[in-house]
Amino acid sequence: MGWARAVLALVVAVAAGVVLVSGGSGADPRTPAGLPGEPPPFLGTAVVGDGGLTAAIDAYGDVVDLRVPWPAGESLIDLPAARQAAGTVPADTGIVPWVSVDGQPPRPLWTADSVVQRYWPRTNLLVTTARFGTSQFRVVYGASGDRLACLTERRGRLRVEFRSGEASGASSFHCSDAGARRTIVASARGDRRWLARAQPLAADAPLWATRMYWRSLLVLRALTDRRSGAVAAGARDGWAYVWPRDAAAAALAFAAAGYRTEARRAVHFLLGLDLRSAARFSGNGAPVPGRGPQGDAAGWVAAAARRVGLPPPPRLPWRNLPDYQEGEPGDYLGNAIAASADGTKRGLYRARSSRRLVRRLGDPGSGFDSAAAWAVEPFRLRPLYPAARWSMVRLARRGSRFGITPSEDWRGGSDPWSAPTAWTAWSLAALAREDAGSIQASEDRRLALRLLGDLRRAATPAGTIPERVDTRTGIPTSTTPIAWSHAFAILTLRELWPGRTASTSTPGRS
Repeated sequence: MGWARAVLALVVAVAAGVVLVSGGSGADPRTPAGLPGEPPPFLGTAVVGDGGLTAAIDAYGDVVDLRVPWPAGESLIDLPAARQAAGTVPADTGIVPWVSVDGQPPRPLWTADSVVQRYWPRTNLLVTTARFGTSQFRVVYGASGDRLACLTERRGRLRVEFRSGEASGASSFHCSDAGARRTIVASARGDRRWLARAQPLAADAPLWATRMYWRSLLVLRALTDRRSGAVAAGARDGWAYVWPRDAAAAALAFAAAGYRTEARRAVHFLLGLDLRSAARFSGNGAPVPGRGPQGDAAGWVAAAARRVGLPPPPRLPWRNLPDYQEGEPGDYLGNAIAASADGTKRGLYRARSSRRLVRRLGDPGSGFDSAAAWAVEPFRLRPLYPAARWSMVRLARRGSRFGITPSEDWRGGSDPWSAPTAWTAWSLAALAREDAGSIQASEDRRLALRLLGDLRRAATPAGTIPERVDTRTGIPTSTTPIAWSHAFAILTLRELWPGRTASTSTPGRS
């Protein structure tokens, strides 16, 4: 870490004044424009943390979300997702480095000539480098326990200051230069020790696959409360909650990678939730109002519980409830598969004169659904494998170079979503492994690899996977990183290059 010598260090408190979501007035602040080919400022693209304090950093080195004491806790930065969507985020939101070049007025990094963002290898230390002509500024963020530290390096005639809005909890985050360095070192050492416990991929796995595997594991480490096992979907207003299916997918990924303790802790947290009360939960297990229970929750928690050898929760109703698309209630394919409902086994979700699985019960025109992949993994409904394969192949053929949309009748635009892309790759990889040696297996593996390639193109330069991206540019348009997409990436990579087998219980089969 030679670049970190003789640097300015600080441990920061969050900052942001209370703001109102835009009302459409011309007097509203405007989100500053980002650099060409980059997302706008104040949309998180990376996360740092080790299961305690969790910080989201945008593409320009700004701290845009900070949660204490756990990933699904309250944010100390007031940055409503609605304000991000409206494009009315003030330039003094969060913690923003400003750089004065050659005595000129200070400028934020989104006005630099170029900005590059990477993680320090095999750690959650995030390095953002900005160039202003021949001058360079570098900022490194790391978190250990309840501390967020920042180190900077300057080359050229630069002066740096960090600006923030109204401080909250400032007394909790203060440190000398030496203290910040200690936090950075502790963060790096802790991440690498933790990563060394993972089951490695097979020796013939390509380097890109290994890098995706390590980064995905470290994302889950940052978004999982190391005490309770609560897995936050993302580090952002509206996403920093525990969705049962997302957290169950993370538990399955931990188990597949050999993290038995983390997997069981995550499942224990899920088993303590009242799944009949809400779609999402806070980090202390309390239901979050605003969205009712979803029909796939108990099924996903049961799959994760079986994987780690714990008793599953009781079966719950799945009919006439919302599904993973979180729209109107209905009798949806994904909910039926998660519940292992008789309707799926008897073919009631098949379209007439077709092998595909349609989205809504009794509605042959409702289109095929990427949730058909769940019939393979994790729910393993073997009678549905041929129909699931047909549906996955058809949807993949309609996808873009950045992935697929959730379903054929998807009304949310053409932007691809990473989770359906990743879970489809997982199930195709599982089919390929099960039918190893056949022509069909080769085709399934090839398509799984192609979808992983789409996922790689959708990922940020730092390797984090957005919830969705612009279908033309691949620029993130939503929460980044998203936990369950990284979980499905881990599961897919373990299927394609299994290496040593994790020593956890074998899940039940239907």
